[in-house]
Formats: sequence, structure tokens, C-alpha cells
Amino acid sequence: MTEVEDLVPYLAGALLVGGIAVALSRRREYLLRWCAWAMGVPVVVAALYVGRGGAAILAAAAGVACTLEYGGLTRLPRLDRAVLAVAVAVAPVAAWLAPVQLPRVLALTVAAVALVPVLAGDAAGGLSRLCFGVLGVIWFAPLVGVVLLGPAVLALFAAVSIADITASFSGRRLGGPSLSPLSPAKHWSGLLAGTIAGLGTLAALGALTPAWAVAVAAGAPLGDLLESMIKRGVEAKDSASWLAGAGGLLDRLDSLLLALLLALALSP
Repeated sequence: MTEVEDLVPYLAGALLVGGIAVALSRRREYLLRWCAWAMGVPVVVAALYVGRGGAAILAAAAGVACTLEYGGLTRLPRLDRAVLAVAVAVAPVAAWLAPVQLPRVLALTVAAVALVPVLAGDAAGGLSRLCFGVLGVIWFAPLVGVVLLGPAVLALFAAVSIADITASFSGRRLGGPSLSPLSPAKHWSGLLAGTIAGLGTLAALGALTPAWAVAVAAGAPLGDLLESMIKRGVEAKDSASWLAGAGGLLDRLDSLLLALLLALALSP
């Protein structure tokens, strides 16, 4: 099994190379993204180094932050946001303390979130609240992978992050056909460059398996498009504005969420 300390030198090297590339690009957007990544990597490394408990706390905290952004994005009432935040935070903790019970916990959290508008007797907006709430549970449930996949999840985190920024930079430079109407600024050229960079990162970290290759090549870009669809549906540009140059945490983790899901589903 890959240990956290085995990956640290590679992550440090990736940060250094990324910093040089960002400096050469002279784009403020990429500089701010790199700064956010440089601050986030030590936090992730420290949490995973602690073990499954640290991974569970990290995933739960990230889930709560993403839930609050998502609740604001979809204009869910405060009660719905609170119940959804608890539901999302409980799943990684269950994956840590009682992994055998995880399917039951996930089923109960879906039911709890779905019943909030029902018990509130919301005839006018209840269906919308239910759909957005259940979608939130499903969307953030893959965070349990931070616990279940072990320290090797660092490699997935690095590969998705590098693929994401490479796709953005290359798509701007190379142009070409747009990737999807959901995100016209993204291009197939960027997708190809990002996929190559992401798979190369997995190979360099000794984590290139068929399951993880699919997670990075397909899960990361589709996860990004999923959030783009939701933001277009609610007419928002970013999930939040507190993360300088990156919108919100959900804007940075959207690719990772679906990649985690595919890594969990396809890994033996």
C-alpha cells in the first residue's frame, strides 16, 4: 500500500513545477489557484498521515463546506442546509468507524434529507427542496472515498488537480472545438492535454491502474461539467467567492467528487 510519506516528495515536486509554470504564464487566475493548492496540499497530507480518523475529519469538513456553498447556490432553506450538512458529514465518519454499516447510513441520510420538506408541509416548493437535497447527498457521498481508498487517494487528488489546471491552460492556448454547451470556455484540446497530464501523474506516483485511469480521464472532466450544469441551472458563475481566484471549495472539488466515485466503483 502506498504510504503518505512516499508521495510527499512527488507532491512537493509537482508544486514546484506548477509554480514555475504558473509564474511563466503570468496569469493572476492561475497564480491564485496555485496558492490555494499550495495551502491545501499540506492540510490534506497532514490529515491523511494521521490515519483513517484524520481522513474522516478532512472529508467531513470538506463536505460541510461544500454543502453550505451548495445550499446557497440552490437557495435551500436554512433547515434543509443544516440537515444536509449533517448528512454529508456523517457518511465519512461512518466509513471510518463502521464501514459495514455505510450503505444503511447513506440510505438513512437520503431519507432524512428528503423528509425535511415533507414534514414542513411545503406544498409550493417541497419538490424542488427534496430534489436539490437528495442530489446534494448523492453528489457529496463519494467523499467517503477519502477514507476508504486510504493514503493512495493523495495520488488521485494530485492527478485530478494537475489534469484540471492543465486542461484549463491548454484549452485557452490551443483553442479548437468547445467541449460542451455546459461549459463553452472548455475545449477538447484542453481535455486531451489534461488527461495526458493526469495519467502521467498517476504513472509517476505509481498509481496508474485501469480503474484510476478511468476515474481521472472520465470522472474528472464529467464532474466539472456536472457542476457547470447545476450552476447554469441556477444562473450562478461560481459556487462561492471566499476562495481567492477559485470561487468556492466546491469549484475546486467538483472534478474530484466524480473521480472518487469511479475509483470506488471500479477498484477491485
